[in-house]
This record gives sequence, structure tokens and C-alpha cells, in this order.
Amino acid sequence: MTPLAWLALVTFIVWFIFAIDIMYGNRTIRALRDVTPELPNVVPPVSVIVAARNESRNIRSAIQSLLSLNYPDYELIVVDDRSDDDTGSILDEMDKHDSRLRVIHLSDLPSGWLGKNHALWRGASESNGEILLFTDADIIMEPTVLSRAVHFFLEREIHHLAVSPSMTMPTTFLQMFGASFIIFFSIFARPWKARDPKSSYHTGIGAFNMVSRDAYKAVGGHEAIRLRPDDDIKLGKIIKKGGFRSDVAYGPDFLSVEWYSSLGEVIRGLEKNAFSGCDYRISLALFGVIFHLLATIWPYLAIFLTCGITRSIYIFTVLLLTVLFADCATFHASKRWYAVGFPLSTLLFVWILLRTMVLNLSQGGIQWRGTFYSLKELKGNRV
Repeated sequence: MTPLAWLALVTFIVWFIFAIDIMYGNRTIRALRDVTPELPNVVPPVSVIVAARNESRNIRSAIQSLLSLNYPDYELIVVDDRSDDDTGSILDEMDKHDSRLRVIHLSDLPSGWLGKNHALWRGASESNGEILLFTDADIIMEPTVLSRAVHFFLEREIHHLAVSPSMTMPTTFLQMFGASFIIFFSIFARPWKARDPKSSYHTGIGAFNMVSRDAYKAVGGHEAIRLRPDDDIKLGKIIKKGGFRSDVAYGPDFLSVEWYSSLGEVIRGLEKNAFSGCDYRISLALFGVIFHLLATIWPYLAIFLTCGITRSIYIFTVLLLTVLFADCATFHASKRWYAVGFPLSTLLFVWILLRTMVLNLSQGGIQWRGTFYSLKELKGNRV
């Protein structure tokens, strides 16, 4: 065989291994729809903690959904992190009508902290619950989701639970990108391995990160990850490294988020954590770029640019990628036919990863929500 044919064969084998691993892993993760919302007579009090900055577009509907949860014993703490839009006034208005809602306004950011991490830490420090639920300010929750999650939490006797939401975006291409991002995340994080104490894999999801107070305090909480842009995943990491039990569940029927509202928001929004997800390692970022160029984008082009056995192998590779995409879409309330956009979505992901790495290196850090954080201080908070 020619060198190009060998490359095609290796690519197919690599994706076949990934597909078996991901498709098997998908089936080991429990869905919250299969968990009853029924609870024991005595339930642990829960503190729902939200960090909000300039979220006036979605904050009212998100907080209202949190106030509509049917869990019998919870408080809701929303930390307004230096917003300069109407977020604070909307929260103050809502605070007057429900005693479970407590609003904390922050006007300053201490040195050595990312704003969101500090806001979540501040909310946790003023909470009373035995269980803490960290969530974002644009998440819409179905009323039974907290009851189902706590039932799962107690039944599995775990200390940390991450639940995946459904992602909505205004255009078909952005929806395709969101569905593709799930595959990128699955390859990178293998979230089904989070429950395995022998595995170093871990996970965390900003939409729904539930943790016991004892575990949170024992690992140092958000103070231990105060400069991590990928705070949700790293919270899961430090909890698992601390010897506590972690798990993940599917929740697209009960959680939804407008992930980004435009292509520009996607590109800018991932500036803060695409490179940090590689632990600021150029080698790892470049490996990801090269892998996706050769193993994900090239096979689609090769169908038209090669012939013979090489072309046949790449056809099978594209079919395998389509099956893998459709399988993942089934578990995340996405559409299977979005698989047609996988190569373009991957190209966008590669561009974002390269752009973010170059920006972080050229600027010497990241500019995020009105504050500049140097690469030196960000790297200093590796966990």
C-alpha cells in the first residue's frame, strides 16, 4: 500500500477505537429521566449558587426557573459580579418577591481571582446547604431536576455530580457546532470514566455542578482553582484527586442553555478556556490541531481527492464518524443529521484553538469580562 493508504488505515483504526470507547461510554451514563424525583422524608438542604455578570438578557427566566424547583429544602444565592447592565436591578426586583432568593452584589475583584470563580466562592461561603449546586446564570431548569439529582446523589453515595444540559443556538450551523463539541469533549475528557477511582479522567459541567459541602471544603473549593478559566472541569478534578466520588448524568430533558447566540460569541467565548483546557501547553494544543486536520477534516476531502483502496478506507472512516456523531446526538437531545456539518464544525474548532493559543501567547494572557489576566499568573494555578 502507498503511504497515503497507510495513513487512511491508521486513521480508520484510531476512529474505530474512539467510536467503540465513546459509544460504550455513552451507554454507561445514566439519564436523569430514569431517576425518580421522589425523596425521603428528611432531605439534605441544598444551596443553589449562581454567578452572574451582565446577564440581563436571560437572568429573569433563568432565576424564575430556579425558584420553580419542587425540591422541599433549598436556598438560592445569586452573586452579581460587578455587572454594568440591568442584571443587578432585575435581581433586586425578584428578591423582593421570594424569600428563598438572596442576592449578593460585588463591586470589586480581589487580586489573584477570576471573577466567576470568586463569585461562586463568595456565594458558597455565605450558603447553608449540605449540598452545593453551582450553575450558570443562563440555565433554564425543569422543576423536578434538583429532586432527581439529589436522589441520584444519595443513591450512588457520591460527593460530586455533573449533569449535561441541552444546548440551543439560533442557527443550524451553530447547533451543528454544539453537537460536534460534545464529541471533542468526549475524546478529551471521557466523562464516563469520572466515576472510576482508578482513572485520572474527571469531569465537571458549568450548567450543573453539584458537590457535598464537606468535599468542597476539604479540597479548598474555588479558592484552589481561583485562576482556572475551566473552573467547572477543574472542580471535578480536585474533588476526585481529593479521594471523593464523582459521577455524571445526562439531563437534556431537564436543563437547557442558549450556549452562544452568534458565531462571534462562540469564537470570543471560547477564548478564555480553549488554551487553558490544554493546560497552556503549546505541544498539546498543536497536537489537537494536527489530529483534527488529519483525522477529522482530511477524510472528507480525501473521498474526492484520492482513489482506489485509499478512497474506500476514507469512505468507511466518514461513515464511522457519521455513526459516532448520530450516536452522541441521541444522548444529548440533538439532531442526528447535524452530522453533515461535522467537518466544518471541526474546522471552526481548530481555528478557535489556534486563534486562542496565539492570542494568549501574543497578549501574554487573556482579557475576560473587563479584566486582564496574565499568562504567568494563570499558569501558576495549574491543578
